[in-house]
Amino acid sequence: MRPLPIAAAVAFALTLPALGAEADKLSTSAEIKTIHCGHLIDTEAGKLLGESTIVIEGARIREVRSGKADVAGAQQNIDLATSTCLPGLIDSHTHLTGETSPTGYTDQFRWNVADYAIRSTVYAKRTLDAGFTTVRNLGDNDGESIALRNAINAGIVPGPRIFTAAQAIGSTGGHADGTDGYRKDLAGDPGPKVGIINGVDDAWKAVRQHYKDGADVIKIMPSGGVLDESSSVDNAQMTIEEIKAVVAAAHDYGFIVAAHAHGAEAIRRAVIGGVDSIEHGTFMNDEDMKLMKEHGTWYVPTIIAGKYVEEKANVPGYYPPQVAAKAKQVGPIIQATAGKAYKAGVKIAFGTDAAVYPHGENAKEFKYMVEAGMPPMFVIQAATTHAAQLLKKEKDLGSLAPGKFADVIAVEGNPLDDVTLLQKVRFVMKAGERYE
Repeated sequence: MRPLPIAAAVAFALTLPALGAEADKLSTSAEIKTIHCGHLIDTEAGKLLGESTIVIEGARIREVRSGKADVAGAQQNIDLATSTCLPGLIDSHTHLTGETSPTGYTDQFRWNVADYAIRSTVYAKRTLDAGFTTVRNLGDNDGESIALRNAINAGIVPGPRIFTAAQAIGSTGGHADGTDGYRKDLAGDPGPKVGIINGVDDAWKAVRQHYKDGADVIKIMPSGGVLDESSSVDNAQMTIEEIKAVVAAAHDYGFIVAAHAHGAEAIRRAVIGGVDSIEHGTFMNDEDMKLMKEHGTWYVPTIIAGKYVEEKANVPGYYPPQVAAKAKQVGPIIQATAGKAYKAGVKIAFGTDAAVYPHGENAKEFKYMVEAGMPPMFVIQAATTHAAQLLKKEKDLGSLAPGKFADVIAVEGNPLDDVTLLQKVRFVMKAGERYE
């Protein structure tokens, strides 16, 4: 093993607290806490349990007992006897380093990366306060979500556990190309170093660059999208060969791959190409759903994003005209597509596209999913056990069970009777630490 350069050695040393912050609590502090819950949702069994006691040691759950139990050696006892406890929620599709604004298309020419990074700390705290203790961050401007993740892991700022894709990967002029709409002298020719690819070799370069930069997952853009300044929301923008190359490279490096895809053909290519999840899926057809079931591909609907952009498209000047036109195409369709996919048996994980709407309102998605025909227990599982499986982190996340991180939230009343209660989280704990 060759010695690290000084700068790299310092960077590595600075990451040590972040890497060990959660995992080492059992061995270093071993503080024992209990939470007494009036009810507890067992997301693995899909059942609402009665009075329960969660025993926490350090960052993880030691055991879950039936009834109100006294635990010897507990340094802290938290009484939530009037509340329903459930695992910390997981949003599988967020963008914590930006937020919707009528000035967003001009802010990008005035703000530096640091401006986005500083604001991201506010968005992260809002997300955590809303009960989302883990997120998959699917795209930023210049890797600033990596810095946000590291700051949260080091305990510098509060926020959810982040698995970030950094910059999305796509084609020249496609939904991932942040220079769409720029005049020629500003647009330049972005390449694989910033996620813009044209061909198989570029695909491998882009994924390897993401590995070098410190990303956790990969996000691709095989179809058009709503908020970029191009004309199509659903055209196919990556070849099957490019998608397969990204997936092959990503899986070599242990990354899962999320595919932003509105159009049916883009969805088909992405599924055949081996991606792990389809995001949005607005114009998904029966063939796509059949393929997704055959390949075991996850679907992340993001209904709230479609509804929000449709609403704002009717506000004069909020979006550029071509963006507003695309928003009006997607908004009326996306919820019905999610309902059809559920009935067809496609695997569904919870995700919202946070930033397209204001951060902290993530739990509105539950109501929209239920309106689409999904049972309340299913939508809660979509944001816990299902999302953990998508992340391949089910050993650590997704349920209140021994050995898993002590990510616990609570609401007054029973969210299985009224899923909108999840918009009013009263208690948040992440990895054994309570957040007010």
